Amino acid sequence: MTDVQARPVGALPLVPAAAFVLVWSSGYISGPYGVEHVAPFTLLALRFVVAAALALVLARMLRGPLRIDRGTAGRIALTGLVMNAVQFGAMYLAFDAGLGPTLASMLHALTPVLTAALAAVFLKEALSRRQLLGLVIGVTGVLIVLGPDVSAAGGPVGIALGVFSAITLSLGTLGQRWIGHGPDPIWSAAIQFSVSAPPLAVLALTLEGTHAVSDPLRGGIAVLFLAIVNSIVGLLLLGALVRRGGAGAGSSLFFLSPPVTAVLAWVVLGETLGPVELVGLVVAVVGVALGTGRAAPRLVS
Repeated sequence: MTDVQARPVGALPLVPAAAFVLVWSSGYISGPYGVEHVAPFTLLALRFVVAAALALVLARMLRGPLRIDRGTAGRIALTGLVMNAVQFGAMYLAFDAGLGPTLASMLHALTPVLTAALAAVFLKEALSRRQLLGLVIGVTGVLIVLGPDVSAAGGPVGIALGVFSAITLSLGTLGQRWIGHGPDPIWSAAIQFSVSAPPLAVLALTLEGTHAVSDPLRGGIAVLFLAIVNSIVGLLLLGALVRRGGAGAGSSLFFLSPPVTAVLAWVVLGETLGPVELVGLVVAVVGVALGTGRAAPRLVS
């Protein structure tokens, strides 16, 4: 994913940056859509089987043979389990419980500043006042959107799963530092997708059985979109941004995801936000932008 303790990034190419935000945000639409037709663990297992196959082919074609030692491959695999199997597993269970796409996007958008806070706690890294203030403001925005009636957001279970997903995404981001920036990102993604599919498949067969697909056509469309667009195209776009803007290029755009997700949720799913929720959305976006220190990344055409 991204290194949120990033050095200043350069100018980001406009088209890949806009496409990355759109692809990233679309995942919060395809996920809830998918769990309407396929049970969560089954949906994710199928997603990562397809994504792993595509990533392995791409890695072999574009990068040649695998040149990663066993120790590094093990660290990549363990980080992938956290970021893919655990993080997405929790979020898709939250979707199934009723957590909405915009709120889910807001929770994940907080991960750059949440990662900085976790790094301060566990790695004794310095946490700036700006980052702390951004986290507080961002959480305040989420609480405003959530409001007193939590049933509409999946209830306590859905909210807890969404928060846990955000925490595991941050922990996985810290795990990326454990790996370092040496390994090829496409081969790394292929490994992470590959190790995520088996445990999800076991959970799917154990907990959801063989009748987990209620609509094969719509479910199949969701699986292909998640695997091809969200996993593979998103990976390639992030790679283009990192090559131009540095390791923090993706996180510098995180604050744009909630409003884009809100628009997509309105267009695709018919989800609307009331005035108070719109205020909360703005507050959260300001908090994330403040915490990442990049309210306006420089884009070039």
